[in-house]
Amino acid sequence: MLPDLDRLVHSAADPLLHIELHRHFTHALAFIPIGGLIAAAPWMASRRARAHWRAYLLAATAGYATHGLLDACTTYGTLLLWPFSEQRVAWNWISIIDPVFTVALLIGGGVAFWRASHVHPRERERVQGLPVGARAAAATALLLCGLYLAAGALQHARALDAQVRLAAGRAHAPTRGEVFPGFATNVVWRSLYEAEGRLYMDRIRVPWFGARSWSPGASVVSLTEADLAPAILTDARMRADFRRFRWFASGWVASHPDRRAFIGDARYSLSTDRFDPVWGIRFRPSEEPPVEWVDYSRGRRVDPHALWAEIVGRDPTYGPLP
Repeated sequence: MLPDLDRLVHSAADPLLHIELHRHFTHALAFIPIGGLIAAAPWMASRRARAHWRAYLLAATAGYATHGLLDACTTYGTLLLWPFSEQRVAWNWISIIDPVFTVALLIGGGVAFWRASHVHPRERERVQGLPVGARAAAATALLLCGLYLAAGALQHARALDAQVRLAAGRAHAPTRGEVFPGFATNVVWRSLYEAEGRLYMDRIRVPWFGARSWSPGASVVSLTEADLAPAILTDARMRADFRRFRWFASGWVASHPDRRAFIGDARYSLSTDRFDPVWGIRFRPSEEPPVEWVDYSRGRRVDPHALWAEIVGRDPTYGPLP
């Protein structure tokens, strides 16, 4: 968890600093050796641990290395290639928080810890490393989680193919498109593509067996720098902040349909059938700082009954793909 210390970075004078630096250099592949050293450092205070410093350093570095790669499997965007590239890598295979993945790791790790801590002292002296039962529990959890990620990658490709069919059925020629996994599922996906200057937001269901389907959503105008108000365009600070937010959102930016001053990240929505941004920015030209970070993520709720109806195919808003 050490890479996520970047979440502590905040600035009242620069409200966008925290989204710019989160999942930044601490999550980069190039930073892994340094992160491993930092992670292993506390154990070096123990003389017993220092005698096995190579094993501690290897374990700490291996653990640190998984963080950025796992984050890149989600939708948020991770600077894996920093300092060589500012691209926000997001493979969109799994939701940012997925209890299926987390619970599998917790059970496997918990069982492994329990089995290792309940070994008789004489047996501990005889056994090199973890007991067989503990190793089996950890390996099983890692295998299941690896298969879950692989399944997400496969479903992502199938959902993208369904999006292409959906756009073609509307006679659209998208300039770009992406699909984002639903909470705790790789069956229901949020579809987002741009065509003729508009962002089309729909739901796509990709069952493992059976026909794919979709549920229509909203469409909004894609917001570019040229669309900003003159008061913002003529201010270097506000113009730069818009570019920073657009980079953070990977270009998926639009104004809230009812609150035009609220510019949101179109990758996420509080509603499945309309665009209600989870977070975004609001410009305040007469105030300091002139940009405000707006975050409604704490109020985000997942209706388990509605989600289950989507997963099993009982949601009446879904229909066959064109």
